[in-house]
Amino acid sequence: MSRNTKINLVLLCVVAALAVLPLVLGLGDHKEEPFTGADGEAETAITEIEPDYEPWFSPLYEPPSGEIESALFSLQAALGAGVLAYYFGLRRGRRQGEQRALEREAVAASPAAGESVTARD
Repeated sequence: MSRNTKINLVLLCVVAALAVLPLVLGLGDHKEEPFTGADGEAETAITEIEPDYEPWFSPLYEPPSGEIESALFSLQAALGAGVLAYYFGLRRGRRQGEQRALEREAVAASPAAGESVTARD
């Protein structure tokens, strides 16, 4: 197994552990909604500290349920991942194309290639 494969497997195990351990250890069991986002946690903390707090802004769109909000967030994450994957794929493809072009130029410019062409003529 190559070094990169080992590193990828270790990283995959770390990511899986980060996803599974909070569920296995029961973190958040004492809360009504155990795995709310940072926005919900911040809102709760602010209302505990300052009950009369008035927000400066209101959301442009308030989803009708938490499931729709999660779906929209997932869609946003998927679009962002797609844009990043496209960008990195494009960069890699361009780099590989440049390498192939350089290899073709090197083969065409080498003296051995020129001699074999003249030998056939």
